[in-house]
Amino acid sequence: MGDDRKIIVLTGASRGIGHATVKKFSSKGWRVITCSRHGFPKNCPWEAGPEDHLQIDLSSETEIVRGTTELLDRLDGRPLHALVNNAGISPKSPSGSRLDTVNTTIEDWRHVYQVNVFAPIMLTQALVEPLTKGGGAVVNVTSIAGSRVHEFAGSAYATSKAALSALTREMASDFGKLGIRVNAIAPGEILTNILSPGSEEAILPQIPLGRFGTPDEVAETIYFLCSDKAKYMNGSEIHINGGQHV
Repeated sequence: MGDDRKIIVLTGASRGIGHATVKKFSSKGWRVITCSRHGFPKNCPWEAGPEDHLQIDLSSETEIVRGTTELLDRLDGRPLHALVNNAGISPKSPSGSRLDTVNTTIEDWRHVYQVNVFAPIMLTQALVEPLTKGGGAVVNVTSIAGSRVHEFAGSAYATSKAALSALTREMASDFGKLGIRVNAIAPGEILTNILSPGSEEAILPQIPLGRFGTPDEVAETIYFLCSDKAKYMNGSEIHINGGQHV
């Protein structure tokens, strides 16, 4: 494994879409640097995982500054070819029900926006130099909940994803001038362990393809956006939901 490998930084890598994305890029020979608030997950599938994992709490501005400083040290002047802002949180009530605009505390609003909106721009700003050097691609993971009221996603989560979608457009305009492409993907219902109970009855009938998506299908789209095949795509948001949004 030489130093000429392309490098990706990925947040929220320990499960679901993030885990599938790690496997996809690793299988293509990329060096994958992962970030999450937890330590290195033991079931991760790539050999260099333990030494290329950073424990960063994205809800803390101080932690992001510390973590990005360590990231830059690990890159050691090498170009960065991709940054995938995949980490996101969607708090529930103590009973597990959806938190709407009536019952979401201001503390929850701040927490969600810090992780889902402010952390992606803070990370991109901190990594702008290696991304410029690598002609890199940034992929922000939004959601179908960002464009409609969702049966299970809370209001803070949904509006934060709408903000991240708008932020993607702004970043595409600004970072594009530096040769950095910024795009987004908006997944719908994906078969992971965070799929809400009752989704099959409430949401499946809304999906024209008649099934939920898989993490591997989302990872394929992320890989495409980070590849040379998408080198003229900038400011796009790709829906991955089987037609649920139509």
